[in-house]
Amino acid sequence: QVQLVESGGGLVQAGGSLRLSCAVSGRTFNGYAMAWFRQAPGKEREFVAAISGSGGSTTQADSMQGRFTISRDNAKNTVYLQMISLKPEDTAVYYCAATFNWGQRVRSVDGMRYWGKGTLVTVSS
Repeated sequence: QVQLVESGGGLVQAGGSLRLSCAVSGRTFNGYAMAWFRQAPGKEREFVAAISGSGGSTTQADSMQGRFTISRDNAKNTVYLQMISLKPEDTAVYYCAATFNWGQRVRSVDGMRYWGKGTLVTVSS
């Protein structure tokens, strides 16, 4: 059974930074493409960023380009989301997700196989 556990969320002022972590247990970590999604109150879950199993390929939502960076440490079975220049509209629950195959589907909720329970990020104005 694969388990994903997010951490690093919290309250931050606008313009601040946070780094989210997602620790993965279960099968071989570098066999998974990993992604971050987020869901704001009253809105659908949306794609943030994804990274291939080796870490050699990434893709990101256009609206967050330049502010959010995904990375992974396969030795630590952990994927990260570095967020800078945070805005109040970035307030959401951030979810880590995993799937077996790298491709366009990593950008969709339906394309992910495993999910964490999320970590709340609140950005105050």
